[in-house]
Amino acid sequence: MKIGFIGLGNMGAPMAANLAAAGHDVTGFDVAGATAQGMTPASSATEAATGAQVVITMLPNGAILRDVAAEVIPAMPEGAILLDCSTVDVDSARAVADQAAAAGRLALDAPVSGGVGGASAGTLTFMVGGPAEAFETAKPLFDVMGQKAVHCGGSGNGQAAKICNNMILGATMIVTCEAFALADKLGLDRQAMFDVVSTSSGYSWSMNAYCPAPGIGPQSPADNAYQPGFAAELMLKDLRLAMQAAGSADADTPIGQAAADLYAHFVEAEDGKGRDFSAMLPRFEKLTRN
Repeated sequence: MKIGFIGLGNMGAPMAANLAAAGHDVTGFDVAGATAQGMTPASSATEAATGAQVVITMLPNGAILRDVAAEVIPAMPEGAILLDCSTVDVDSARAVADQAAAAGRLALDAPVSGGVGGASAGTLTFMVGGPAEAFETAKPLFDVMGQKAVHCGGSGNGQAAKICNNMILGATMIVTCEAFALADKLGLDRQAMFDVVSTSSGYSWSMNAYCPAPGIGPQSPADNAYQPGFAAELMLKDLRLAMQAAGSADADTPIGQAAADLYAHFVEAEDGKGRDFSAMLPRFEKLTRN
């Protein structure tokens, strides 16, 4: 396929490189001048989108997505697909889909899970909202960039799935860190704690696959001084998106709100910025009950 790729940061660049390596004709643009191996650089987002069957975006937020969509949709051929892999608010995803439809183009919101490692290895998971026919057309691209793509329904539902998933992740990581800190203060060995919880009803991805305690369970950022696999500020972004969506949908999410508040304090008032989101554990180790 002829692909335009806009946003060549830590995630976008390896995704674009994987598409180029698979034989697709990729033209890319990034405002910072970044490039990706195997692609043709463009001087603007419009140039990258011109004539492309699929335009892929990987952008920081919904406001930038709306601006880029307004620029590139007129340059895209009729029937082309705007495939947004950013994590943005549901309202922005649906607004862009409406704009694309009004212009005779298709739009998919397809946020990802798997981080920079997954982008490089081509093992991302895509949560996709939008028309079924567009999903089927884009499926070969998902197969190159990832290991799984789930069609979640109409426009905005990919973003909805992402923020609901990450609301669970943020909350479970906090309580996992709290539990390890409590176990320490009760004199319970961390390995014993892991051996019990990882095979009992406390089982979770935060415990079993991404354990926040160094030297316990599979390798995780905790074993690398909490250098980020998934940065705390990105978790905060996703939790705030979840709370924004909860407000729009009039949904009661007290645990999600508590998780958002804790990560906000961790990132903005403590030492969480630039650290992995599992670095909540050393935070709780230092604190006593108020």
